[in-house]
Amino acid sequence: MNSSERKSGKIVLPGDSLGVIEEFTPDPGTYVKDGIIYSGIVGRALLDLSNKRVSVYPLVHGAKIPKIESIVLGQVSSVQAENASIRIFKIGNKQLSGFFTGILHISDVQPSYVESMFDVCKPGDIMRAEVISEKNQVYHLSTKDRNLGVVYAFCSQCGYELEAKRQTAYCPRCGKIEKRKTTLDYGKGAL
Repeated sequence: MNSSERKSGKIVLPGDSLGVIEEFTPDPGTYVKDGIIYSGIVGRALLDLSNKRVSVYPLVHGAKIPKIESIVLGQVSSVQAENASIRIFKIGNKQLSGFFTGILHISDVQPSYVESMFDVCKPGDIMRAEVISEKNQVYHLSTKDRNLGVVYAFCSQCGYELEAKRQTAYCPRCGKIEKRKTTLDYGKGAL
């Protein structure tokens, strides 16, 4: 946003540049990437020139975005040895109109040692997790609580829904046994 466009109250979209961190302190509704402050939501830019702060006031009220300590539900989109990418589609009981991406790192899976993320989840699984941080619109997740983890899993061989057996999951169709970090209420909740 150049100086001629810099007006408090201007409508901005996610990704619109609002200033630089040398000039302003970012406040709610913004995020920083490479030293540039961007709008994180659709709203009105609020530039507090006396205190050198910039924020975005949301135009759409009630629009849910993940926040720290939110419990979210999402589908695992990819798994690597040390992390999994999760497409968040629900916050608490509220279905989202769009998607957010969360990252679950191996160190945030459970209090005890985990050798590989492939023992925790597989692509296509539905997981419940807690948002533990949000930096540059990347949501970092944790499943350390016993009621967090995989709530629905599918066989990597035949695609059938797995049944939970302790820290493993069993496919009643083909008999394959796979490791998962399942929740206490695995397979019982409505999506």
